This record gives sequence, C-alpha cells and structure tokens, in this order.
Amino acid sequence: MGIVPLAKALELAQEYDLDLVEVAANARPPVCKLMDYGKFKYESAMKAREARKNQAHTVIKEMKLRPKIDPHDYDTKKGHVVRFLKQGDKVKITIMFRGREQSRPELGYRLLQRLAEDVQDLGFVESNPKQDGRNMIMVLGPHKKKTEAMAEARQAQEARKAEAKAHPGRSQNAAEAEAPAEEPAEA
Repeated sequence: MGIVPLAKALELAQEYDLDLVEVAANARPPVCKLMDYGKFKYESAMKAREARKNQAHTVIKEMKLRPKIDPHDYDTKKGHVVRFLKQGDKVKITIMFRGREQSRPELGYRLLQRLAEDVQDLGFVESNPKQDGRNMIMVLGPHKKKTEAMAEARQAQEARKAEAKAHPGRSQNAAEAEAPAEEPAEA
C-alpha cells in the first residue's frame, strides 16, 4: 500500500477486521502489516520451535585412559573417540596416573599424542596435553560442526528408508552382497 498515515492504517485494519502489526520497527518509516495478530504469534512461535529443534548443543564427551593401557583396550577407546568426533562432539581425554606412574608423565604425553595422530582426519587438538595433579588432560575438537554431523546422519537415515521402501523384505546385507564390486581406480 506504500506509506500511509497511522490513522488511515488503523482505519483500514478496523475495516477489514484485522490487526495492524509492526514487523520492522527500526525501518524508516516503520513497516507494518494488516494481519490477524493471533495467527502471527502462532506462526512466529512455530518458527522459534523449529529453530530450537535444529539447534545443536555442544557436548563434551570424556574418555579416561591409563598410561599402561592394553593395545586392544586402546583400540576400543579410540573407537569411542572416533564415534564421538563423527557425531560432532568434543572429546576430553584424561590419563589417570597412580603411584609411581606420576613420576613418568612422558608416558601419558606420548599416549595422548598417539591418539591425536590416530584421529587427526576427524578432529584436531583443541587444547594441548597438560598435567593437572594426578591427571593429564587433552581436548579434541571435531572438524565438522555438530549441525553438519546431524544433517549427514539424517541424510543417511533417509537414504536407508528409501532403500527399504524400494526393496521391501530385503535386508541391508543382502543388498550389499548383490551390489557389484567396484574396481580400484588406477593412479
């Protein structure tokens, strides 16, 4: 309608049995719309709820190790760290020293460096290893943000659902077994 005096705008709103709602107060002149205010409030609440649903909460997962960890146990713990980083979470790794182990902090430092190298494609060292009393602590951050990881997981789930709809009654393993093997590319 263009620029209209306030009195005329209020008169129009009353005529159409609508409300005059200010949508951009900082604009010069302020922008207003003729609409049902209850509907406007409901729609803005729904937008806010949707934004909260898609919002990612930063979570710090913690993994505790000992300096003399068995290789198999190390692999298991590393698998947990990999899963956390793939999900977009930060990981706090704590090495707990007991007794004489406290006199050999380099064992913990080497273990943390080894773990950081093993997962460097998924995450980076956010805070370097530092001694904190009986513990040594390091924080790893993911390369991907939590929202990106959530979106990827959602896409993968939708792809699995689409595959299940396309081939009902077939298990995922059967579909993989029937897929032709890809030949390696020559370099």
